[in-house]
Amino acid sequence: MTDQSAQTATARTALVTGATRGIGRAVAQDLARDHVVFVGGRSAQGIQRVRDELAGVGPGTRAFVADVTDDEQVEAAWAPLREEFPGLDVLVHSAGIAPQSLVADAPREMWEQIFDVNVISVAQLTRLVLPQLREARGDVVAINSGSGFVSRASSALYSGTKFALRAFTDALREEERVQGVRVTSVHPGRVATDMQAELHEYMGEEYHPEDWIRPEQIAAAVRLAVDATRDAEVEVITVRPSGMKTR
Repeated sequence: MTDQSAQTATARTALVTGATRGIGRAVAQDLARDHVVFVGGRSAQGIQRVRDELAGVGPGTRAFVADVTDDEQVEAAWAPLREEFPGLDVLVHSAGIAPQSLVADAPREMWEQIFDVNVISVAQLTRLVLPQLREARGDVVAINSGSGFVSRASSALYSGTKFALRAFTDALREEERVQGVRVTSVHPGRVATDMQAELHEYMGEEYHPEDWIRPEQIAAAVRLAVDATRDAEVEVITVRPSGMKTR
């Protein structure tokens, strides 16, 4: 067995959804230092770009190519990883969408789509990998939002899913405590990502990424949760922009 193979065989593992951009990408980059990272996303090309960036970093990466709303794709992506690795140490839910709309303008299809991506798919993937998380006494980390606490005009869709996601993680935490699985909910304020640029465009505001939280700071919050010793469980982390303009 080569040194790299030995390192991979003994390394902790982490599945990160939405890992091809924004917060998910930053989380994958951070965890790759000492985890085998399963890089999750819909695009095989996007996943490969992230894996190429991480080549030579830590114990290695694997591809997890699936649309999280497609249960068959998710199962097909998970099956070979489940065969290779008996346990899963970390599951980070970072995939999500954030359409904005007034309630008066939002048809059923918009509600169904966002709840499918942001809530139902989270629940289904968690259920799928729970046996491996229990085996490893692992961590589930959900990237929520400040919108998981407060809803404003045009944010009923997004906030609705984030309130629901908070309810999901609260319940899961209590259910899985006896199994040794820890559950953390991370609530960022505005983060300098593509999603934030789209939100500013919707609101008709000028976007200055340097005014908002860097994705690496949210990755640091995830790291805090997963590196906590077993006598502690980091349940909720809120990260807000400091308001200290850098321009």
